[in-house]
Amino acid sequence: MADPLHTTRVTFRQLLQFFIPLGISASLVTISHVIINSTLARSAHPEIVIASYALPLSILGFTEKPAVLLRQTCSALVRDRRSFRAMALVSLYVLGAIFLLGGLISYTPIGPWVFTHVFGAEDKLVQPMVNAYRVLMFVSIFSGIRCVFHGIIISNMRTKWLTIGMLVRLAGMYLLSLYFIHRGVDSASDGAIIFLTGMMIEATVSFIEGRSLLRSMPAVKPEHPVEGTKDIFAFYRPMLLSSLIAVIGGPAINALLGKTANISLAVASFAIAASLTQLMQSFFSYIHQIVLNFYRKDAAAVRRFTVTLAFIPAGLLALLSYSPLGPWFLAHVMGVDGRLLEASLDTLRVFILMTLVFPWLDFGNGLLMLRSQTKVMVWSQGANVATTLAALIVCVALAPGWNGMIGALAQSLGFAAEAAVVFYVLRETAKAEGRIGAGRGGQSAAFQASKGKEESL
Repeated sequence: MADPLHTTRVTFRQLLQFFIPLGISASLVTISHVIINSTLARSAHPEIVIASYALPLSILGFTEKPAVLLRQTCSALVRDRRSFRAMALVSLYVLGAIFLLGGLISYTPIGPWVFTHVFGAEDKLVQPMVNAYRVLMFVSIFSGIRCVFHGIIISNMRTKWLTIGMLVRLAGMYLLSLYFIHRGVDSASDGAIIFLTGMMIEATVSFIEGRSLLRSMPAVKPEHPVEGTKDIFAFYRPMLLSSLIAVIGGPAINALLGKTANISLAVASFAIAASLTQLMQSFFSYIHQIVLNFYRKDAAAVRRFTVTLAFIPAGLLALLSYSPLGPWFLAHVMGVDGRLLEASLDTLRVFILMTLVFPWLDFGNGLLMLRSQTKVMVWSQGANVATTLAALIVCVALAPGWNGMIGALAQSLGFAAEAAVVFYVLRETAKAEGRIGAGRGGQSAAFQASKGKEESL
């Protein structure tokens, strides 16, 4: 393993050249959700239609997360065509399981039961929700294909192609949204169709570029340790388990928002505020890739880069929440008005807490992945979910009139708890590395300490 301490000088410009295309592509992802919510907000009954889309979308968060993790796994482990074949086989298993689960929710009584008894949806909303999810279930499949080839693109430093793919995706989604607005938006399925179309477009662009890069890779790279699916699963499995724990939070928030004073207003305002919050912080959601690709070359440069970026999303969200820009954007760009506008602004202000925590959490998770300490994520995500659920239960019981703000506060506290666990483990690992390094000397001793810490967890 390479020495992590300044073996190569990395400039701020190099970090920006790698990071900016990733940040732009992530920001454009959230714009796609803004396009969808803006389209649905122009329906005759926006609160009902947005709520009918938001609840199936929260289930998509559960089914899509395993597919998204294929990106980190591929970018970290695939270096030749042999390791890609192993990655492709693991991806096939993952996407097959996702498709099976989606089919059960869409075409068996499980789906209506979930929406009725877990989310507390009114009877009149259940069938529109099921119809929307029958479209959304295919989003996970194309997202998985996209993420596998994203991994190849990122590891080959061709990050501009992520931006190109997103631009083409957004163009297609925007044109389709104009069609639905012209025709008349009448159901949540319209939003689901826009989302699926965009994901299919982006997956196609990523596949074309990723396949081109794959052909230039060696058949077998000497000394590359990844040979089969066992090596892939060893890295992927802990992240998968932690993600399955983490995605409980989204459905739990929407389910308990169903116990607030006004379910439609609570769910719709939370969905709108959450999409804008993601828009503000999404640009900074690839800090973990900076850590993975540059920390061992120049740790100090990566830390300085993170400090420079960390407080920008909170500043942007504060500007949107407390200046006339926020009401103007909600009213004229997203088509939100009346009490839904006021409730969305209130929820947005609470989300500032989460944007203060998120960049540092992403930095810490990058260090865990770099050290192959992905098992720690199981514990940190567990802390996130436990804190989120506790905050939801307390707030719904004591202040149900807060509506969407309850979800924002609970999610923010959950992220804070997750970050606390991550940095506690990193601190303890650093102490162990220092003790062993002082006793034995050299990088190998420090690395053994980090591995030992992982195994103890």
